[in-house]
Amino acid sequence: MENITKNAAQILTERYLLRDQSGRIIEDADGLFRRVAHAVAQAELSNAAHWEQLFYDMMRSLLFLPNSPTLMNAGLPGGQLSACFVLPVNDSLESIFRTLGQASLIHQSGGGTGYNFSAIRPKGSMISASRGTSSGPLAFMSIYDEATRHVKQGGKRRGANMGILNIDHPDIEVFINAKLDGDRFTNFNLSVAITDAFMKAVNAGGLWELRDPNTGKVTKRLPAQMLWEMIVHAAWACGDPGLVFLDTINRKGPFEEDHPISSTNPCGEVPLENYESCNLGSVNLSKMVLQGAQDSNVDWKKLRQTVHHAIRFLDNVITVNQYPLPEVKKATLRNRKIGLGVMGWAEMLLELDVPYASQQAVALAGRLMKFIQEESYAASTTLASERGVFPSWEESRFYPDRPMRNATCNSIAPTGTIGVIADTSYAIEPLYALSFRRMGILEGKIQSVYIPLVREKLEAYGLWDDRTQRLVTERGSLSEAHWITDHIRALFKTSLEIPWEMHLAHQQAFQQYTDNAVSKTINLPENTPERVIGEIYKKAWEDQLKGITVYRDHSKSTQVLHKSCGIYPATC
Repeated sequence: MENITKNAAQILTERYLLRDQSGRIIEDADGLFRRVAHAVAQAELSNAAHWEQLFYDMMRSLLFLPNSPTLMNAGLPGGQLSACFVLPVNDSLESIFRTLGQASLIHQSGGGTGYNFSAIRPKGSMISASRGTSSGPLAFMSIYDEATRHVKQGGKRRGANMGILNIDHPDIEVFINAKLDGDRFTNFNLSVAITDAFMKAVNAGGLWELRDPNTGKVTKRLPAQMLWEMIVHAAWACGDPGLVFLDTINRKGPFEEDHPISSTNPCGEVPLENYESCNLGSVNLSKMVLQGAQDSNVDWKKLRQTVHHAIRFLDNVITVNQYPLPEVKKATLRNRKIGLGVMGWAEMLLELDVPYASQQAVALAGRLMKFIQEESYAASTTLASERGVFPSWEESRFYPDRPMRNATCNSIAPTGTIGVIADTSYAIEPLYALSFRRMGILEGKIQSVYIPLVREKLEAYGLWDDRTQRLVTERGSLSEAHWITDHIRALFKTSLEIPWEMHLAHQQAFQQYTDNAVSKTINLPENTPERVIGEIYKKAWEDQLKGITVYRDHSKSTQVLHKSCGIYPATC
């Protein structure tokens, strides 16, 4: 396929294309998209061939791609197609290890898992049955972490986990600092479950109580500000923990009550009930631009059509999916949650000549996501008229006025791998750099990334000369290009050059019209002070985001993205 880049071909070859029993590749990218389209179209009650062709065309043109397990497993025996799962962890040895076994099956099938470990009694607590003491949640998390290391997702990539602990758990201080040494929980993202009550205690300078989840007794009182500063320091030092705002998640969920959520998937974009799974896909916004004679505009007609087809595709995935556990099948079919998101936002803005760090961009983000949500709901309503509402519809906020096939329709996933396949920028992130290296995503292989649109735009401005090319290649930035006007340089500002306030403004604009959540990392320069992390985390709560993650450049010993390719453009 002519629109598949060298980097995309490498990832497809390593992880996605079918192999025979001897390990020989037996399909190409075109064959992969045909396999997936055929499998997903089997949910259609009529005109399956028609929908198969539409799904194939949509993927082959890179207008939309589903999550990795669907690309890997659709059409295969036992094909498990979901990306995200949440499993319960209760306070008994039997429950802890039963969940670990279930998680291993999910990882083996290609999915990632999220857990809230707050039901486990704190370290040192008395266990009446054995007269011993509890090891505490972090000890069992270590076992989960080690098990994950040995079970690849779908046999092709390492498993991923989200580990959450409530802010009032007696072991919260140890949890907050768990990744400071850089050696523990390498297969986990960690987040603290924050409540509104805790944030109010921080703002008021009050005390905070830690309670044993088994007995309900207060084990410690300490200044809320002290805990807050501990969180801020750890996030500044190593990127973990992030925050999930459980009160906001449950307040803004699709159900009024009796559907409690205490965890999310590994990257935080899908809050889920216990045993739920979710199927994700992303629209490629870089393909949704109309090129006019004088300027460019969003192709709203093309976007509408793609959203409607993508929602149908994702609902079909729920129907044809092979579920790894009966509990997962029951919970998933009850609510039929899907998550249609976006990728290529930064490239769309560049095509439209709109700087990422501008109010114009933030306003467009809100308008765009509102349009996507409205069209997603319209598509789900159409499906409900054809196939019926989701079984728990009468318990949802859509009842009785709006029949819906799906309890949720939208999530903004990070699109780390499918963004490479689509050759576009990740999710709603700004460009990380104008050229960069991607390291460690394929067992130590390095990919150099060159963004053709950057050269195209600079050529259109008459600015592509040797000195500009040198900066793009060696620095991955035009911040030092004094010969280029401020207005044009603003279009090419990269992630670490954009104020955190603008990062957060984009996340808030998309979250406002996303019924699940938004996975976004606030990337920060290495010299960012600790106090800034606190400002970001507080603003995220005030803006009613569902979660927040920050990453200060080089705060970990290893990271995936590094500025500049070094050679232009042959290896990019």
